[in-house]
Amino acid sequence: MLNSNILRIRLAALSVVISGIFFVLYPAIRPFSDESSLQGAEAFASFSWILAHSLAMVAFVLLALGLLGLYIRLQDTKAERRAIQALVLSWIGVGLTLPYYGAETFGLHAIGQEALREKNPALLSLANSVRLGEGVVFFIPGLLFLAAGTVLFSNAIWKSNSLPIWSGIPLAVGFALYIPQFFEPQLIRIAHGLLITVACMLLGWRMLKGREVVQST
Repeated sequence: MLNSNILRIRLAALSVVISGIFFVLYPAIRPFSDESSLQGAEAFASFSWILAHSLAMVAFVLLALGLLGLYIRLQDTKAERRAIQALVLSWIGVGLTLPYYGAETFGLHAIGQEALREKNPALLSLANSVRLGEGVVFFIPGLLFLAAGTVLFSNAIWKSNSLPIWSGIPLAVGFALYIPQFFEPQLIRIAHGLLITVACMLLGWRMLKGREVVQST
């Protein structure tokens, strides 16, 4: 059982690190353009659009798996109750966020292809119907739940005396800023993605470095 937990924590740490890399690749690869013109249609219809958003979706899934490992890392500490609350909130957040990403990925891709086929940029107005439609009811609460979950994980780490008290703070800051960064230009969004990358790498590294504590419990 002990060795099984160690393996799970190692795999979870790897998931967190890969997740972080995908979070910065998403805004770096995603094409940014005037979305009211045929240039915007080309962006939506491009392979880069599909790839970037697919990486974002995989990043959220890997983050959820990684946070499960973080919970396992904290379950035998005095912060176990806070950690399970954090895990549940984070999973709810990821679950509510992913459908919106799927709609934007494939819905806007189809709209872009049709606008190019008809050479009609007016069709791009449908993009707002996808982005600002019913899916927002899931998307915004989802990101808020995820932000709350990472904040609670940061608090659980602080209380656990099992990992360095600072190791959860960068991730909490990164997801607290996830909604505001959508309103910024590409360079800021890449910088935000890099913040999450660094946060995930630090957390994954500390999860691995702390495995001796798990072995001794």
